[in-house]
Amino acid sequence: MKLLLYYLLLINAAGLALMLVDKWKAKKNRWRVRESTLLLIAALGGSVGSLAGMYLFRHKTLHLKFTLGIPLILAGQCFIAVLVMALGAK
Repeated sequence: MKLLLYYLLLINAAGLALMLVDKWKAKKNRWRVRESTLLLIAALGGSVGSLAGMYLFRHKTLHLKFTLGIPLILAGQCFIAVLVMALGAK
């Protein structure tokens, strides 16, 4: 259980950091982080960090793929967590 917590902290920090890096690169007209990478990090458990990064850094907030996609990923992850906890309690 402790390992899962460390994983979630790390992947969410990565999601937050990637949003910051991509925003910085966008301002500097540099090579950007792929959208698929940003979404993959969210899907692998970093949805909270990615969502926080979107709104903290005002990045990707006009892209429907992100404004709907990342909250839907988060909702799905919450549903799975509740389901796993409910099944584990039996």
